[in-house]
Amino acid sequence: MTTPTPSWKARLDALQIGDLKQIFRTSKPVIGMVHCWPLPGAPGYTGYGMQTIIENALRDAHALAEGGCDGLIVENMWDIPFRAGPHIQPESIAAQAVVAAAVKRELSLPMGINLVHNGGVSLLGIAIASGAEFIRVCMFTGAGVWDAGEWDEGCAADLMRRRKELHAEHIKLFADVDKKHSVRFPGIDLATHIEWTRFFGADALIVSGRMTGDAPDLAKVREAKALAGDRPVLIGSGADERNIGAFMEVIDGVIVGSSIKIDGRCENPVDTARVRRLVAAARG
Repeated sequence: MTTPTPSWKARLDALQIGDLKQIFRTSKPVIGMVHCWPLPGAPGYTGYGMQTIIENALRDAHALAEGGCDGLIVENMWDIPFRAGPHIQPESIAAQAVVAAAVKRELSLPMGINLVHNGGVSLLGIAIASGAEFIRVCMFTGAGVWDAGEWDEGCAADLMRRRKELHAEHIKLFADVDKKHSVRFPGIDLATHIEWTRFFGADALIVSGRMTGDAPDLAKVREAKALAGDRPVLIGSGADERNIGAFMEVIDGVIVGSSIKIDGRCENPVDTARVRRLVAAARG
């Protein structure tokens, strides 16, 4: 006799997406990055005001849409050097929410949020305020050190509780495993990190290279896909029109930023022609 699944477990299981097509128009989406200019409080911010930040974000968002992207992520890319977790400042959080809301008003594409590094509950707050469908969580489980030297730890316990309390379980969680710009605590190998991340309820897993613009090793991507079980796997850095075909044979989607900028430089505006070529290569 089969024991029925307890109702609490059935509810949690029902929250999981089985396919990225539940968010995007395809099961293998190309998701483009909207890299915000330095926000108030960042060393690169020179007082140019929120309207300038919004206008540049909208320009890039429209270029991603025109190039054929299936979704986008609004990120505080230029708040360098990055703070980690609870040390991210309120002025940056508030400004990013304003930018993301402006993007959402103008475009109908599914939108995600990433608050670098590992915004956790603050990241969720931006998503709620802006109407985003998903968030990219840099360190959902485990622990490690970020490039700026800050020690950080997984935010799953707080994030999942607050998501329920805030009636925001419709916002899906894309969680990094082996995240760029960081080194994991010794002993947390890829298999362990994926097992923990799946167990605590992430909807999709992301594998990236060493730093922004660096592609992950294809063998590592294959290993992640084999370990992921029923969870979709995306790559989170280093995709370009030359390698995207090989990656898309293995994975379920791609998040792309640097290679679709003018001259392939991350600080430049999005180049619509580059987006079109990458999307075509991904579909090919």
